[in-house]
Amino acid sequence: MPELPEVEAAVRALRAAVVGRTIRDAHTRHAAARRALPDDVAAALTGRRIVGVTRMGKHQALALDDGSTLHAHFRMTGDWDVGRADAPLPPHARVVLTFDDGVRVALVDPRALGGITWHAPGQAPAPALGPDALDDAFDAAALRAALRTRRTAIKPALLDQRVVAGVGNIYAAEALWVARIDPRVAAASLGPARAERLVAAIRSVMRDALETPGRYQDGEALERMHVYGREGEPCTRCGATIRRIVQAGRSTYFCGGCQRR
Repeated sequence: MPELPEVEAAVRALRAAVVGRTIRDAHTRHAAARRALPDDVAAALTGRRIVGVTRMGKHQALALDDGSTLHAHFRMTGDWDVGRADAPLPPHARVVLTFDDGVRVALVDPRALGGITWHAPGQAPAPALGPDALDDAFDAAALRAALRTRRTAIKPALLDQRVVAGVGNIYAAEALWVARIDPRVAAASLGPARAERLVAAIRSVMRDALETPGRYQDGEALERMHVYGREGEPCTRCGATIRRIVQAGRSTYFCGGCQRR
C-alpha cells in the first residue's frame, strides 16, 4: 500500500497539475469507482475549479471552489497519471478528470480498491485520523497517549491510522529497526525513551523516502530498505539474520540481533 512518502509525492504532482484549473469533464470507468462517485455526482463536477490539494496521512483532498471536496484514497495500488486529454488513457484508469486547458488526470488502480468520493461543504473528507507522522503534533507524548490502552504489539499498533497517520506496513518495520525496538513488544509498554526514539525514527524514514522518491515495489527503492523484504539476509547494522513473522495478517521484517525485547 502506498504510504505517506508515496502519497505525498503523488499529491505534489497532482497539485502542480490541477490547482487553478476548471473541470471540463469527470467520469468513472469501473463499477467500484462508480459506486464511490456516481455518474450524476461526477457530471455535477463540470465547471468546478480546483483551489487546493492537501494530504491527510494516506488520504488526499481536492478542494473545489464551491467549498465541497473530492476525497481520494489509493488503497493498495492506486496512483495518479497526469497527461493530455488527447493522449491514450493508461491501463486500469478508474476515474478520469479532464480540465479546461487540456490537462487530464486519471486515478489508476489495477486492483480497483481505491477511489474518489465527493463531500459537501462542511463534511469531513477523511475518517478520524491521528496526527500526521511529519506533523509537530506527533511527538513522544502523543504516541504514548495513543498506545496507552493498546493490548496489541507495537508493529500492528502503528498501522492504526488513529495512532499516527501515514505509517504503513513497510515504514513501520523500517522505523522499528532504526529505533532498535522489537516489533513484538506490547504497544502499551513503550516508555518515554523508546517512544522518543520511535518518533524520531518514523520521521527519519519518512523524510529519507521523500528525498529519494520511488515506489517501494521498485528494485531501487527496495535496495534502500534495511529490513523490509530482506528475510534471511544479514542486518546491515549488526550482521544478524533478518527474520520475517506474520502479525495481524501482515508480514513483519526485523533483525533478530539488534531488535531484542
